[in-house]
Amino acid sequence: MWLKVSRGCKRISLALKTTNTVGLMTPSLCAWQQDSMATVNNVTLPKLQSLNGIFAIFKKQGPTSADVLNTLKHKLLKEAGAANQNPRKRKKQALKLGHGGTLDSNASGVLVVGIGEGTKMLTTMLAGSKKYTAVGELGKATDTLDSTGSVVQETSYDHITREAFEEKLKEFTGEIMQVPPLYSALKKDGKRLSVLLKQGHKVEAKPARPVTVYSLSLQDFSPPLFTLDIECGGGFYVRSLVDDLGKALSSCAHVRELTRTKQGQFTLEEHVLREERWTFQDISQSLQPCPEPTSQQNNSKKGKPQGKPAQPSSGSASGDHNCNSTEGASGDHND
Repeated sequence: MWLKVSRGCKRISLALKTTNTVGLMTPSLCAWQQDSMATVNNVTLPKLQSLNGIFAIFKKQGPTSADVLNTLKHKLLKEAGAANQNPRKRKKQALKLGHGGTLDSNASGVLVVGIGEGTKMLTTMLAGSKKYTAVGELGKATDTLDSTGSVVQETSYDHITREAFEEKLKEFTGEIMQVPPLYSALKKDGKRLSVLLKQGHKVEAKPARPVTVYSLSLQDFSPPLFTLDIECGGGFYVRSLVDDLGKALSSCAHVRELTRTKQGQFTLEEHVLREERWTFQDISQSLQPCPEPTSQQNNSKKGKPQGKPAQPSSGSASGDHNCNSTEGASGDHND
């Protein structure tokens, strides 16, 4: 055994030497080494802040959409040598990120992210349909309409056939009326309904509203489980659809698994970045740049009164294209 002194780090590391091999114990990185990693990787904070546009990442099952966005932000700031920034701090944000369309914590799939000026373009650039694959379970209903909730009803489903199921789907295609779930991102008096319920407050269901289902098909029917492919417009809740289907079939049902496979022009197969690719280089290569503002938009900005912007109403809080920033996006029940 011998001692090796690293003057640059001012640390002592041990090295074990044998007749055949030499094993080195890697010392922890010095502060100056950590600070210089961003330079070595050629990523600096100003370079990171120069990114403007939107891209798609994969949200795994478990964390909220806001948690995923904060993880992404921490990774990027760390790569740029600014990892000590508080990702939830509202003032003087080192990096501006937002996501368009909250996914339930129990859901996975496409989550579209805006960076820099891209956070202002999420609504415009995400115009279009969304696609989901949902696994439902017949015979059990829960208070949240998915597997995270408590079972509130159990009903027989033996009478339901595949033919009857497919016939009933026709009633839920096209322009339909839908009641949003109580556990949702909708708000009452500025607070999310899901938060109020968890705090023990009594919450009334929001009135039914029009939503669009472009296509709805049964991919698998293995009672009590079934799998649906859904293409829909904004403001649509898959959990409400599955709950309504169960009732329409003289039974009950809830969502077991939910995956968003498409949002706007972004698809799960072609566009999403998995967590190991949440890097400056990968994001730069997949970034959809913001379109240049028109002269009319520039003029409207000049004439816009200065002051605090108006907050969206409770009705718009559930829209699939709301821009949720890392500072304020904490809800996890939007689909």
